Amino acid sequence: MINIYFLLMILAEIIASSSQMLLKLSATKKYPNFIREYLNALVIGGYCLLVVSMAISIFCYDGLGYMGVVVMEPIGYIIVMFMSRVFFKEKFTLRKFIGMVLILSGIVVFYALG
Repeated sequence: MINIYFLLMILAEIIASSSQMLLKLSATKKYPNFIREYLNALVIGGYCLLVVSMAISIFCYDGLGYMGVVVMEPIGYIIVMFMSRVFFKEKFTLRKFIGMVLILSGIVVFYALG
């Protein structure tokens, strides 16, 4: 049976990745002044999602333990890569692919040795 904490941690990573997409979208826009650049709906929404993600992650410490949460965090990098492809039409490069393989390899090695 799949652990509910594992599913919640995946949800937290998706929320954190969505947060990064909002911040990235905000960075592509021009703003009339310095204050509006950092105080706008995209930035505030991005940071609110980040807080929600962190709260879920902290809750998951109880069920997954410290190392379980730490191992799940890098999955966010892979999610961001795919979301960037969908929303910003960024290309998959060899470096990105190698990075994804290294992240997944690290997770497999960690669980194989643990």
